[in-house]
Amino acid sequence: MIDDVVKLFRELDSKDLRILTGIEIGMKHFEWVPVEELLKYTRLPYSSLEYKLRLLIKKNMVIGTNQPYEGYQIYFDGYDTLALNTLVKRGTISAIGDEIGVGKESVVHEAVKEPELGLGELQGVILKFHREGRTSFKNVKRLRSHLQDKEHFSWIYAARLAAKREAEIIRKLYPDVSVPRLLDNNRHALVMDVAKGTLLYRTKLEEPERFLDEILRQVGLVYWKGYIHSDLSEYNIFVSEEGVQFIDWPQFVETAHPHADELLERDVSNVLKHFRRKYKIDRNLKDVVSRIKKDPGSLHHS
Repeated sequence: MIDDVVKLFRELDSKDLRILTGIEIGMKHFEWVPVEELLKYTRLPYSSLEYKLRLLIKKNMVIGTNQPYEGYQIYFDGYDTLALNTLVKRGTISAIGDEIGVGKESVVHEAVKEPELGLGELQGVILKFHREGRTSFKNVKRLRSHLQDKEHFSWIYAARLAAKREAEIIRKLYPDVSVPRLLDNNRHALVMDVAKGTLLYRTKLEEPERFLDEILRQVGLVYWKGYIHSDLSEYNIFVSEEGVQFIDWPQFVETAHPHADELLERDVSNVLKHFRRKYKIDRNLKDVVSRIKKDPGSLHHS
């Protein structure tokens, strides 16, 4: 739990952070980082390193093995700690609030950012930790095109790559497409503006036709930039008086992807099903998809 991480974070010293960083770096080359590598990296005497590692294992930040040799892996709490340390040092966040969402592959928290130059009010932001490694590695590797050519990858590598991917697509889409602005990305963590409004599945819309038009228009804008969300549904679309915002982008594909048509259809179908079920609005899937491909500006329903 991140609450534990924040509490433990305050108890760690620079040597602890150095050990965690050493394991993180070593995991690029080893499944279990040999203790010899850590001795080289940290330059600590063996007795001090061993003592510190025992404490980090107790705090759930590191896991160790003695077979076939003495080696260590960073655990998610340890990886969260390294990301938090960097984000705090950069001034991107200064405090963490409640957990507001837990998905299969991410954990989302409220957080606070200091105002620029220390003037004005604190700014509420969203802190998202990717957790790809929690699911089966084989499945993650099979389903994620960005991992196909990576022979050795660990939990932290899968999560870090997913966060990097999501950060890159948000930068490419913002501000032309309605997505929350990205403020920072470190390791497996993203810091973003708070999405406006409420999630579509939780909201009773007064003007459902208008919102459906706007959602489809945004799908069209994404498509014309060369991308498809590929996991779009009422669970990752925010709606407010100002319009709509799409979140959760790590599964996006380019329009050149061999399954692009199928994925675009699935996204649009998820949206249309929601509006059909909840508001009895019926639109033809093939017609909507064909209009998105021809001209997203034509999606206004007359």
